[in-house]
Amino acid sequence: MRLIALRHGQSQYNIRGLCNDDASIPVGLTEAGEAQADAAVELLVTESIDAVFASPLPRAHQTACRVAGKLGITVALDTRLGDIRSGFEGRPVVEYLAAIAHDPVDARVGGESLRDYAGRVGGFLDWLALQPLETVLIVAHEETLRVIQARSEDVPLEAIVGTSFENCRPYGFLLV
Repeated sequence: MRLIALRHGQSQYNIRGLCNDDASIPVGLTEAGEAQADAAVELLVTESIDAVFASPLPRAHQTACRVAGKLGITVALDTRLGDIRSGFEGRPVVEYLAAIAHDPVDARVGGESLRDYAGRVGGFLDWLALQPLETVLIVAHEETLRVIQARSEDVPLEAIVGTSFENCRPYGFLLV
């Protein structure tokens, strides 16, 4: 199966450098994030996408709806695609990164470790691999794309720590 993974458009917390992993907190897209999502459609319009799955966090859901709506596809939300539960809701990302710096794969600082998160996302990917689909668009978070990359390339999580993914740039992976 071919996966096209898209990190959500710029959010209000992205520009403030804050963590957000609680879907009940309405952290939506900025105007720039909306424009990024609209621009992503132009990059995806020639793809034969069978399904769109998204994180339920507002920034990812809004991005997915903007993209999928223009492609004529319905969005399915899956909680397993929600962002890593950092334990730092509303706090600076730099504080979270400093707190896990000693062990960015297995450290838990009030939430999930990257390994825990990879297990959650991996459960979704295992389920997805059983579906009769050829090309799937996933709209989620940078950490989600890291996990997908590690699985697709069959590399340890340590190999993807800190990998950067641009907002609303489509990245292609094979689901293995």
